Amino acid sequence: MAGWRLPYNPRVFNKDDKEKTPWFGDGLSFSCTQCGNCCTGPSGFVWFDDEEAQAMAEHLGMDVRAFLQNYAAKALGRWTLAEVRRDGKYDCVFLNEDEDGKRGCSIYPVRPTQCRTWPFWPSNTKSRRAWEASAKTCPGMRDPDARDENFVPIDQIRVIMSENPEQL
Repeated sequence: MAGWRLPYNPRVFNKDDKEKTPWFGDGLSFSCTQCGNCCTGPSGFVWFDDEEAQAMAEHLGMDVRAFLQNYAAKALGRWTLAEVRRDGKYDCVFLNEDEDGKRGCSIYPVRPTQCRTWPFWPSNTKSRRAWEASAKTCPGMRDPDARDENFVPIDQIRVIMSENPEQL
């Protein structure tokens, strides 16, 4: 995923501070294009918790133990989704591509919180520069100043960011 290696910094956007206005003011424009770029790139981590493991396992029709053995790895004392090496990049094990080249998640309804909250991670929202750096590989991250049908208001961004795991 784009942004995997950026360190977590809780001070870049205090998701609980309703008085502070971030660099992007009243919101940002974003719409997923299903390019799959957030699910491939350098090796990294897609963290998930026990509840998410259970949901993914049920979605796949297996028990949690089998899910962890087949689709996960232990790293830094936590569970992360497994990776598959393709064309010199590391893809999430659940990244699929259809015959038209459209990529997507095969477990989309139960994808981990880390995936659901992209691109509204502290590492992306800490500055215009950070947002624009991630936008180079994510076509859905429009001009941060755009106010179109894909505009996400600040209150919705705050809710999304409140769901982020602390390590993002």
